[in-house]
Amino acid sequence: MAAVEITVRRAGAEDAPALARLRWRWRIEERGEQHDSRDQFVHYFATWVMDNLATHLPFVVEADGRVVGMAFLALLNRVPSPTRLDRRGADIQSVYVVPEFRDAGVGTVLLAALRQEARNRELEIVTVHSSERAVSLYQRGGFEGSPRRLHWQVSDEDPSRPTERAV
Repeated sequence: MAAVEITVRRAGAEDAPALARLRWRWRIEERGEQHDSRDQFVHYFATWVMDNLATHLPFVVEADGRVVGMAFLALLNRVPSPTRLDRRGADIQSVYVVPEFRDAGVGTVLLAALRQEARNRELEIVTVHSSERAVSLYQRGGFEGSPRRLHWQVSDEDPSRPTERAV
């Protein structure tokens, strides 16, 4: 690939259709998901982006003016503690770089922008649920795993299995 000028910036409402097209491309090409109408999805997703700009901060990567990557920093308020009343964090979501720009440092630049935004907002913690392929990217960016960070996949629950005992 020839030298290309790469920039990362906060996305706005005007970028919502491009974000939607990237999301469509990612889910179709990497996950094989099917949907009846690309245009319907793009409209829905673009509307969702605009409706959630206060809590899901979108970032785009541009290469020579073309959007080639994205990520969202989903903000959350954490329960206050006696020693820290303002406890805010974030989760990195929907990170995607088009295949032709992978392994060229684009993800590193995008992650650096997300980390800077977290610093600027004085967030306490930032989490990410990474694909296996990207774990090393996040580790190089200072992310660490922890056996105390667990997750529960609601859709995996067996509805016939009791979850609590009656008291």
